[in-house]
Amino acid sequence: MDLVCPLDYRYGRERVKKIFSEESRLAHQLRVEAALARAHAALGTIPGDAAEEISRKATLDHVSVSRVNEIEREIRHDVMAMVKALAEVSGEAGKYVHLGATSYDIVDSANALQMLQAIEILEEDLQEVLRRLLHLAERYRDAVMLGRTHGQYALPITFGLKMAVFASETHRHLERLRWCRREVGVGKMSGAVGSGAALGSRFLNLQEMVMEELGLQAEVPSTQIVGRDRYIAFLGVLANLAASMEKFATEIRNLQRSEIGEVAEGFGQKQVGSSTMPHKRNPIVCEQICGLARVVRAQVLPAWENAVQWHERDLCNSSSERFVIPHAVVLTDWILAQMAEVFAHLEVFPERMRENIQRSQGLPMAEAVMMLLVDKGMGRQEAHELLRLCSGQALATGSHLGEVLTATDAVCSLVDEEEVVDALDAEKYVGEAKKLVDATVERLTADEAKQQ
Repeated sequence: MDLVCPLDYRYGRERVKKIFSEESRLAHQLRVEAALARAHAALGTIPGDAAEEISRKATLDHVSVSRVNEIEREIRHDVMAMVKALAEVSGEAGKYVHLGATSYDIVDSANALQMLQAIEILEEDLQEVLRRLLHLAERYRDAVMLGRTHGQYALPITFGLKMAVFASETHRHLERLRWCRREVGVGKMSGAVGSGAALGSRFLNLQEMVMEELGLQAEVPSTQIVGRDRYIAFLGVLANLAASMEKFATEIRNLQRSEIGEVAEGFGQKQVGSSTMPHKRNPIVCEQICGLARVVRAQVLPAWENAVQWHERDLCNSSSERFVIPHAVVLTDWILAQMAEVFAHLEVFPERMRENIQRSQGLPMAEAVMMLLVDKGMGRQEAHELLRLCSGQALATGSHLGEVLTATDAVCSLVDEEEVVDALDAEKYVGEAKKLVDATVERLTADEAKQQ
């Protein structure tokens, strides 16, 4: 069979793809059917031995994907095909399979089980990214570099602070992902319009029993389906998370520019950067992360559209959800795994950071001199205008800002040359960056320890 989707041959890790495989989907649906049968038996609505037989046969050992597909080709209904396949191997007990349920009692409960499995793996992925970032934050706590805004020199920061900011953002995603367990860990067993009519007077008890066994909460009340606002919330978290990974990857790509050269994505000994330019060391993993993050975010749009249903439900959500949920999860897991590897092997060049500071001609330190002049009694606005003019002169003449300042009477009347030189020292103008790194590492490490 020719493969079309890159998830089948290029992207994605097997343990996550397995969750959303055809076999896994069927296995989860069979698990829900078995839980339904056992709940019926506990309430006395079907014989106990029938529930036991259905439970024994509700596995992939007895109900195969090929048989379900064969039935579906005939009847053109995938869930009913599963029900028929289970019923035919359950003998006399088969007449009790799917009793009182509707298709999406099974599908949505199975979806919840799959998404909860996925969240466990994604949480591990995020924790690994966080560990890598905290390590970098600590290691480069004191590595002074130029901050940049609008793509231009701003003020000095430390590379550790940049990594601490990324770590804090990653930790927020962990908190959102954990919240998603409650949001998507919800199923239903309430029939075709949510009233539970076919399940009898004890329907609420039965629904609660099924959900408890499955480890889910019940959607109360529901229509024929679980509210798709829940799916939007989950996919929104994945899209948000993917956006952050693209942000981190983009920063690495920018800092790896030839004219900056402060960090670089790890590069294998035999790795090739270009088919024609032998010197190239392209940040291809970061570029891949950026491209795939856009695909993850694109899955949110159909999820929003799926929330709009006719009355108690139509079928428009079914087909698109078969794409958007697996693709969003599989690609997010892949992105996180790749991002963790990038941070694990990131090359950081503090010496180049210092060189770039030297090449900046002192211009990023204009604010520091402005604050020095204010401290000496000059008005803030006057000091700002003076430094604006001096900076412009330095740029126009190619001079170091310090040379211009020490030749300016308005500056020399308040401070001496030694004070100017001291104010232009980037190492001394990183504020509380180092303390911020320490506090962030301590806080996030403690928060994660509480989760263990």
